[in-house]
Order: sequence, then structure tokens, then C-alpha cells
Amino acid sequence: MGKAWNNFFDKAQPGWGKPKFRSKREARQGFKSDQSKIKDGILYLERAKESSVPKDQWRGFKLSEKPLSDEFGVVSYFKEKGRYYVAIPYKIKAEDIKLPDKTGKATAVDVNVGHFDYTGGRMNVLPKKLDKIYGKIQRQLAKKQVKNGEAACESENYLKTKAKLQACYRKASNIQNDLMQKFTTELVNNYDKIVIENLSVKGMLMSHVASKGVHRSMFGKFKQFLTYKCDWYGKELILANKLYPSTQRCAACGNVKKGDDKITLYGNKKHGTKHNEYVCYNEKCPNYNKVVDRDKNAMLSLLALTEHPELNHAL
Repeated sequence: MGKAWNNFFDKAQPGWGKPKFRSKREARQGFKSDQSKIKDGILYLERAKESSVPKDQWRGFKLSEKPLSDEFGVVSYFKEKGRYYVAIPYKIKAEDIKLPDKTGKATAVDVNVGHFDYTGGRMNVLPKKLDKIYGKIQRQLAKKQVKNGEAACESENYLKTKAKLQACYRKASNIQNDLMQKFTTELVNNYDKIVIENLSVKGMLMSHVASKGVHRSMFGKFKQFLTYKCDWYGKELILANKLYPSTQRCAACGNVKKGDDKITLYGNKKHGTKHNEYVCYNEKCPNYNKVVDRDKNAMLSLLALTEHPELNHAL
């Protein structure tokens, strides 16, 4: 605690935040250790001198995969959603990282609730089956609360149903994390330039309309994963201006919708178009009066920034 406060008041370390109280009731419990060792694929936690377990009976944890390096940093041990995890930061030399070949290709990713669109197609972020399953369990919990009030939260059936819901959340989170890692790796392997929107995730989470969808679609993690992978593999990541009108801009002619012509979450009342439709009303446009997929049009508008960086500003 003393070290944390010293770091906080040290002007030479402006990145240190104010120490926070760690409650025993927090969902995630854990600690860090710089004395852990790996031997023959087994991770050993340091044994305390006052431990009642004899040295010859001290056991470690078998790793699920081969260690990436003999050198590693501070190991984090934590419990989350009823399971125990270990995070090991390996120290790998830059020359040991195999860089993907240059492809000369560029792509853009338009992030949406539930799916991401890019030049290679569409990637579904949240499996529909899991979404339906924990949607059903949530309704069961809500019904029990309405019927039995506060007493429902203490019933055995309620706790069992709640445990099922937590298991579904954990499963969905693991699947999504795996999908996101593979998708971002695919992007840096196949493209040299990648354009994404520099979205204000915190601001979007404050909206009651799409906050749950934004959280489940992992907008923040996608940007985080892609940023460090582009840095590792020497690829160019282009962040579109937060106010760049990718949704309102026509990818074919560059015309930007304004006023009553704008597309909203509910479509466009003036022209009677749906929220997922884009129609350009510029008579000189090759797509004049044609119905185009809104997400695909937004993705192509972002892609234009690779050749025309001067467009990357608010209009």
C-alpha cells in the first residue's frame, strides 16, 4: 500500500493512478507474484516459510501449453466467475517474432452491434445460439423476481438458474475472445493498411439504447487487440476521426447526407428507408436512387481514407 501511494505522488511517474480499495466482495479476486517459476511445463508458486505444507509435497500447476519463453515477468493469479486463472507475461525478443509478408492490400472494418463488416466479408461477434440461451435464462430470473419478490433471490432454484446464466456469460466471453483474437490476426496477416473508426466506447456505453449491444460486441477489445498487433507486425492502423461521417457518406460519389436526409437508428422518415439501407439522392452518382447495404457503404467510405487521408476529418 505504501509503495502504491509513493508511486501516485511521484511526479516522475504521471501514469500511476490513485490506489483503490480492493474489496473481498469484488467479482474478480487475485494477486501478483514475481517469485513464480516454471519447470518441465509446471508453474510453481513460491512457498511461504510459515506454510504448513512440507517442501516435498508442494505442488504446482500444469500449463495447458508449452511456455513461449524461459523468461517472463510478474505472474497474475486471479479467480473470476468461479474459476481460477493465471496470466503469464512472457519476454520475447523482437528478432524472434516472425513478421508476416507484405501484401500491399488495404481493408476497413465497420463495427456494428453483433457483427463487423470488412472487405473480406462479415464476422459475427456474438453467436446467436448463446444470445438466445442467456436471454431465455434472464427472462426466467425476471419472472421469479416478479412472482416472489426479494425472497426469490434467496431460493435454491433462483441461485441454480443464476449459476446457469453466469456459465453462459463465461462461455460467450471465451468464444468471443477467441473469435476476436483470430479475426485481428487474420487482418494483420492479410492487409498492410487497416482503417477502423475511433469510437468513443465509454460514451456509447452511457446510452441506454445500445449500451448492452456495444458491451457484448467488444468494440473496446477489438481496437486494443488490433492496435498492439499492428504495432508488433509493422502494419499501418488508420483511425478515422470520431466525427467522420462514414454512415452518411456515399462511398461511390462522396456525397454526405445532411438534415432530413440523414440515416438514424430508425432509418429515414422522409424517404421511408430502413436503418440498414443507404440510398444516395445525388443525381450524378452511379448509385443514384439504388438501395445499398448501409454497413457495406460505411466500410467502403472508411476504406477511402487509405487513398485520401485528407478526408479524415469532421464534416
